[in-house]
Amino acid sequence: MINVKSEIMPLKRVLLHRPGNELLNLTPDSLTRLLFDDIPYLKIAREEHDEFARILRMNGVEVVYLEDLMAEVLDMNPELKEKFIRQFVYEAGIKTPKYKNAVIDFLMGFNDNKELVLKTMEGINVNELAAMERDMEHSLVDLVTEESKFLADPMPNLVFTRDPFASIGNGISLNKMYAVTRNRETIYAEYIFNYHPEYKDTVKYYDRYNPYHIEGGDILVLNDHILAIGVSQRTLPESIEQLALNLFKDPECPFDTILAFNIPNSRAFMHLDTVFTQIDYDKFTYHPGIMDTLQVFEIKEDVMEGIKVKEINDGLENILEKYLKRDITLIPCGGGDKIISEREQWNDGSNTLCIAPGVVIVYDRNNITNAVLRRYGIKVLEMHGSELSRGRGGPRCMSMPLIRSDN
Repeated sequence: MINVKSEIMPLKRVLLHRPGNELLNLTPDSLTRLLFDDIPYLKIAREEHDEFARILRMNGVEVVYLEDLMAEVLDMNPELKEKFIRQFVYEAGIKTPKYKNAVIDFLMGFNDNKELVLKTMEGINVNELAAMERDMEHSLVDLVTEESKFLADPMPNLVFTRDPFASIGNGISLNKMYAVTRNRETIYAEYIFNYHPEYKDTVKYYDRYNPYHIEGGDILVLNDHILAIGVSQRTLPESIEQLALNLFKDPECPFDTILAFNIPNSRAFMHLDTVFTQIDYDKFTYHPGIMDTLQVFEIKEDVMEGIKVKEINDGLENILEKYLKRDITLIPCGGGDKIISEREQWNDGSNTLCIAPGVVIVYDRNNITNAVLRRYGIKVLEMHGSELSRGRGGPRCMSMPLIRSDN
């Protein structure tokens, strides 16, 4: 069951991924390809993530893990194991027959499905395939392949469960990711939403096989009628238009308006939720660095054309007040100070996870922004993030709401 019609109503169930050995398989040479800026220390990253989960549970939120749901799918449907493995190998780009067959055999040898799932997440190295027969007649591929080479890259970005899919009302957008290295992350959601008994009947408003990329960090559910979606480094306008068409043509779907936020295309502003999040009925936090170039467009249904798009020429505060029909307060990251806001936005000062109206989870390191939020009456629940923040994602990035209360 999926039920998310707000960014702020009480969070009841959330999907996380506990950082695993995929972080151990990051190297300086692979950082750029795997979209990381540094190598987190796994032990501390896990401690920080466990603290995050504890805060959620202490506030009445049920925490479920991606790896557990995927393992449950395989436990309940043993016939899917080989299909999943072959799909994983194909999408990992393992094409050499010898290695492809060896990896399939290697993964088929796992009897515990959770261990299998975790292994696909952490990556597969050539030197792990010791059981593969490598006789004296080596192939050219064998002779030039380093034993430390990854046949299937690790997936360190899985900790950011917000991105592979997005909960929208009672449905989801199963996303096509921006980077090749992240496309495989959506395999797990595909199996969960196709086969898990709790989620298999969920309507899909977008599919990972669509041609245009879109990611969950760009999708904000402002209320049960309005979505805000970022046109960003990782979400194309074409994908937003396709999502809008699919939403509007579903008679059961309540959403009738999309506000498309065109934000700067940069690593620092990779998703809308890295610069703009809702924290109460009438309050949003934002990064001042987007204001000079921000464009906002309204997308509505059109009987003849399918959708109708128009630019809204007004300030962000006025736009939000018009569409949400209430006075709005915008709270700048870093209190509006240019140096502080740039530093704390880089460390996800604007990436708050609202778990109830006026209650947010944030990184403790963004002390100036957190103090400003408290002055506006926000209850701020701080977590450590010295290692998790190295991946350029905060509490909202690391969580995918599955159920929020409607009131």
